[in-house]
Amino acid sequence: MIDGVRLTLMVGPAVPVPAQRFVIDALTEVEVQAKTEGASAFQLSFALPRNSPLETLFLVGGGASAVPIMRVVIIVTMRGVPRVLMDGVMTNHELTPGSDGGAPTLTVTGEDLRRVMDYIELTGMPYPAMPAMARVNLMLVKYLAFGIVPMVIPSVVPDVPIPIDRIPTQKGTDLQYIEALAELVGHVFYVDPGPAPLTSTAYWGPPIKFGLPQPALNVDMDAHTNVESLSFGYDSEKATVPIVFIQNQETKVPIPIPIPPVTPLSPPLGAVPPIPKNFRYMFGTSKMSPAQAVMVGLAESARSNDVVTAQGALDVLRYGRLLKPRGLVGVRGAGLTFDGIYYVDSVTTRLRRGEIKQSFSLTRNALISNTPKVPV
Repeated sequence: MIDGVRLTLMVGPAVPVPAQRFVIDALTEVEVQAKTEGASAFQLSFALPRNSPLETLFLVGGGASAVPIMRVVIIVTMRGVPRVLMDGVMTNHELTPGSDGGAPTLTVTGEDLRRVMDYIELTGMPYPAMPAMARVNLMLVKYLAFGIVPMVIPSVVPDVPIPIDRIPTQKGTDLQYIEALAELVGHVFYVDPGPAPLTSTAYWGPPIKFGLPQPALNVDMDAHTNVESLSFGYDSEKATVPIVFIQNQETKVPIPIPIPPVTPLSPPLGAVPPIPKNFRYMFGTSKMSPAQAVMVGLAESARSNDVVTAQGALDVLRYGRLLKPRGLVGVRGAGLTFDGIYYVDSVTTRLRRGEIKQSFSLTRNALISNTPKVPV
């Protein structure tokens, strides 16, 4: 599509194969959205020439026949390095008639492999004496056939239920229950495609806000500028101090416990964290165990203190690589207040013939960089 950039599209039931030449020739646009929370999604747009078999191929193969799942893998190779952008399944097809003699357009949309975890409801499945991470691991093992490898991180304050006291049971589908457990302990759940084709990592754990940042995004630096646009926001009213309640088992009196803004789930990415102006009383935590109540408070504190945000568009060819979501990245040239390390919350990649662009969303929980320089 572009010098030094090559697109590979794989389509098929369960185990996809490289798409045939007529499929690639009809492809006009690819869009992939990857984000930390919720489903990542993709969209493929095709121009349908007269008597094209594409419509039948995708509509019949995408669930209208005996094939229940049509899998799609999107790989971008840049400077000889392949990167799996998406490994998912088709969920919707839309045909738009052409106008002024133009060819009709077939738009295929889908979600990542989290979707296959949301088909069968297993309400009532018991998990005796199993902490949350063990339950998640047990549920994810079923999806090894799709190349999904679990990566489950234990919570900061583990909670092991005693069978004579309570036996946890599943509510809803595997995906619904896994997400509910993640929210309860302040974790996120997503399926990260790759690194090899037809493999993915199912990550259940805290947002990864540590490690080696990606090369810096440069703004307003003349020849070194590699972003097309970048804007920042600071919402000081968002920061809150959650107050959880732990009930004394003897007196039945709830004991309030404030949760500080800097927690293991939200390490400082800047030197000047916001001063919380509001308190949030989480009265429902008095019915939980002390470990559960603390984890709910830590999760709320981590969510409410990402007060610095950034939205931008990236010149991929000048940046020299694809920006990866769910990790850290440096920012330079924005000034003392907003330079430094950010967490990449979401990235949308768009490919057309002769063009590849990315838009992104960044978050941070403090102003002013706490590191003297960022990787370039």
